[in-house]
Amino acid sequence: MTTTTTTINDFTEGFGETAERYRAINEKLVETGKKTANAVLEGYEKALGNYVEFGQQLAGATQLEWVSTVVKAQNEFVTELNAAYLSAARDLLK
Repeated sequence: MTTTTTTINDFTEGFGETAERYRAINEKLVETGKKTANAVLEGYEKALGNYVEFGQQLAGATQLEWVSTVVKAQNEFVTELNAAYLSAARDLLK
C-alpha cells in the first residue's frame, strides 16, 4: 500500500509541476501575442496615416473642386472608421 501511495504522490507532484510550466509558457505566449498585435496595429495606423496624407495632398493638387471634396470626405470617413476599429482592437488587447 505504501508503494502505491508513494507512486500516486510522485505522479501528482509531477503533474502539478508540468501544469505550472505549461501555465508559465502559456502566459509568455499570450504576452508575446499582445506585443505583436500592438506592433501590427501601430504599423497599420502609420500606413493609414500615410494613405490619408497622400489623399489630402491629392485633394490639394487637383483643379476640380468636386474631386477635392470627395477625397476629403473619404479621408474623414476612413479616419473616423479606423479610429473606432483601432480603439476596439486595443481594448481587446488589454
